[in-house]
Amino acid sequence: MSSSTAATTRQDRFERGMEILDRVDGEGGRRVVDALAGISPELGHQIVAWAFGEIYDRPALGPRDRQLVTLGALTALGGCEPQLEVHVNAALNVGLTPEEIVEALLHSAVYCGMPRALNATFAAKKVFAERGLLPVQAR
Repeated sequence: MSSSTAATTRQDRFERGMEILDRVDGEGGRRVVDALAGISPELGHQIVAWAFGEIYDRPALGPRDRQLVTLGALTALGGCEPQLEVHVNAALNVGLTPEEIVEALLHSAVYCGMPRALNATFAAKKVFAERGLLPVQAR
């Protein structure tokens, strides 16, 4: 189902969102939604149905571009290292290379500050280590 045939019911939006969540975030995204079940299942529903079923499905930006924007926004916010780990995984899942991710986080230092760029880079390093992608080759 594309954006032009947008889901119309709450369940349709959730199901569409789960398809996209699985494709982009994989297991990490499902763990987040599952962790919310005992405290705020509605927040989990909204993450899936709205963020993924509505926003991530829009055609003007591809998945790689969306993940670059997401990495920049989470870096700028600061204190979002758990979410950065999920989205570094997502960035890798949609085709960004570790080198591109590191470069995006380096670029963010100019606009977000060095401490936030450092924290984001260390979150990325953790993900890269878990996926056997270290060392990252600098260009």
